[in-house]
Amino acid sequence: MPKRIKPKNALFGHVALIISILLFASNGSVSKSLLVSGIDATRLSQIRVTGAFLVLLVFALFLVRDQLKVKRPELLPIISYGIIGVALVQFLYFVAIERMPIGVALVIEYTAPVLVALWARFGEKEPVKKRVWLALALTLFGLSLVTNIWNGFTLDSIGFIAAALAAVSLAIYFITGEKLVQKRSALAIVTLAFGASTIFWAIILPWWNFDTDIFSGQVSFPENSSNMVSISLMMLWMIVMGTIAPFFLSFVALSHLKARTVAIVGTLEPVFASAVAFFVLNESLLAIQLLGGAVVIAGVVLAESAKE
Repeated sequence: MPKRIKPKNALFGHVALIISILLFASNGSVSKSLLVSGIDATRLSQIRVTGAFLVLLVFALFLVRDQLKVKRPELLPIISYGIIGVALVQFLYFVAIERMPIGVALVIEYTAPVLVALWARFGEKEPVKKRVWLALALTLFGLSLVTNIWNGFTLDSIGFIAAALAAVSLAIYFITGEKLVQKRSALAIVTLAFGASTIFWAIILPWWNFDTDIFSGQVSFPENSSNMVSISLMMLWMIVMGTIAPFFLSFVALSHLKARTVAIVGTLEPVFASAVAFFVLNESLLAIQLLGGAVVIAGVVLAESAKE
């Protein structure tokens, strides 16, 4: 298949990225509510990727059918990308937020931009301006304020390890995704990646062992309110607005922006997620966390001004 060539549009890429971040941030509270209701992190991950794949496949068959054909040399990279960049990122994130506040889990996961920048410098041998390193330092410092990490290391060890591994997987997602979208459309890449993830989870968790009774339950949403929401409805939101839409938009962003840029701007997710969790899960925001949000934004602006 010949390499697709299309013009870059930075503004379009940034708009797609911001919307993606907002959707991912909102989905954090939805997912945590489902986990609190008693659904296992592995099963919830399976439901998320499988549901998303089935919807994506329908659109892909109509719109980009020819791009779903994978040559043998492409098979391993796409399978690896689906497992590491999709299945493991989501599973590890679920494990982390089940054991820690959403903001704390995300600040650890979003050390991924540092890994992306290090790879750009030492793996790809790309020049990295000093302002980018300062921006990364500011961003990480701001995120630590947002999540109030300065109160001491009192985190759940399993949750911490899961979030740290999620950071590695997320960095791979950014780096590899930028290369994959150069050869086929974002819709095709998302569909293939989720297909690989779906097969992975079907092997780990056979569907004949699935307990369908979990769909009939309800959960208090917002937390501790009298408002009860169907688990099935929340799962539908998680699949469509919390998975399909933001993943697709993030791939669109990667086709117009550098992986390093997407990674840095993506660090706004903990800020938005903490704000949503404040209203939905009663996770309070302190003055120092609001200050951290301002530092994060400053870091993002500085990083954007340092583009090469």
